[in-house]
Amino acid sequence: MEHVLGSEWSISPAGGTTGEAFLAEKQNEKLFLKRNSSPFLAVLSAEGIVPKLVWTKRLENGDVITAQKWLEGRVLSKNEMKEQKVAKLLSKIHHSSEILHLFMRMGKKPLEPANLLVRLINQYRGNQRVDQALIAHALEFLHKHLEQVKTPERVVCHSDLNHENWLQGEDDHLYLIDWDQAVIADPALDLSLLLYQYVPREQWDEWLEQYGVTLTHNLHMRIQWYMIALSLSYYIWYLEQDHDEYAMKWKERLMEHKMAIYS
Repeated sequence: MEHVLGSEWSISPAGGTTGEAFLAEKQNEKLFLKRNSSPFLAVLSAEGIVPKLVWTKRLENGDVITAQKWLEGRVLSKNEMKEQKVAKLLSKIHHSSEILHLFMRMGKKPLEPANLLVRLINQYRGNQRVDQALIAHALEFLHKHLEQVKTPERVVCHSDLNHENWLQGEDDHLYLIDWDQAVIADPALDLSLLLYQYVPREQWDEWLEQYGVTLTHNLHMRIQWYMIALSLSYYIWYLEQDHDEYAMKWKERLMEHKMAIYS
């Protein structure tokens, strides 16, 4: 990173699991640098969804370095995730035609429920450490309700709505960062992760009203379907990575749907 900016800059790791993010400092100036970040960062910056993009540089080896304004602020607490500001920003993202059209121009194909199910079946095969009965019933549930969750609605989903990816700036502006896992999909994919993890069930109607939709039987089915699918995926993946503690957390989340899965 040093040769990108010059020796007058001080560069240090900025955390994260990939090791691709850095903080660059020079006197009173701070930049957030990332290697091979999302290619539609410029659109997200223009719409005020991520901190301001300052510049982009392509290196000789093909890597792309992006520099964003360093955000002074804080991550949202788990409790704040059920507030109106989160619902409003997620709605803005899901209803942005600019983000969707750019993503489609990049050649991205929508993630269909059937394709996700096939991916899960392939992910499960050969893994002997999983709860075989639970996985079998979960996959059966997903297959049984496949037709019910089909919808023409397609948006750009962030796919990792952990509360630590929501940043509140000093100016009170709310940002959603880390778009590396973004996909075109049913908005229920994002809604499932956010609602089940952060919003009490009795507050779903109010939260979704602030987001801009009504909680119908069909939407509820799609949200539950994606939560079961994603919980299953994370459960298997963390076992494969030998992160048993995280795997058990996702297994517990899967077990929250035991009545539906085993019915």
